[in-house]
Amino acid sequence: MSTLATRGIISNVVLIGLAAVLVGGFLGLSYACPCDRIQGVYLFGNVKEEPVRDWSFANEVSVCQIQVGGMLPHSLNLNCMSTPDGKLYLSCSNCAPKSWSNAVLKDPSSRLRMNGDVYPVTLTRVNDPAEMDLAWETRVKKLQVVGTPSNPAVPIGTPRPATWWTFRVDSR
Repeated sequence: MSTLATRGIISNVVLIGLAAVLVGGFLGLSYACPCDRIQGVYLFGNVKEEPVRDWSFANEVSVCQIQVGGMLPHSLNLNCMSTPDGKLYLSCSNCAPKSWSNAVLKDPSSRLRMNGDVYPVTLTRVNDPAEMDLAWETRVKKLQVVGTPSNPAVPIGTPRPATWWTFRVDSR
């Protein structure tokens, strides 16, 4: 066998190996993440098709995982909080430049995962100051109970930052 043919075979094996590593990494990332601040891709889990009317159980988890985007989605961990009447909100600090929030503004159809269950949802950015204040106060109260080192509690009475966004979550 010629040296040129051997090099071609080695190149093909290297390319196949690289493709296998990339596909394996993609699948692993999709299955395991989002992890802390590492974004994931597709949210796997038990899909719940029944619409949720009362999201109060969301206050028992430290974060929600949200999947946005179309052909190549990405997922991430976000603060989520349920108001006393069971409405669910997601929060985002300094949200304007973030790719996920801009993807939601273009296509609000998303998927939300909590405790292994995945819910088809629609996200709507809230601009009403009174509703934003309610979501902020609910977030502050929730973090007193389930705050984590990467998601610490802020003191009750802390004013809502001007760069803080919130999205209302509705079942589809």
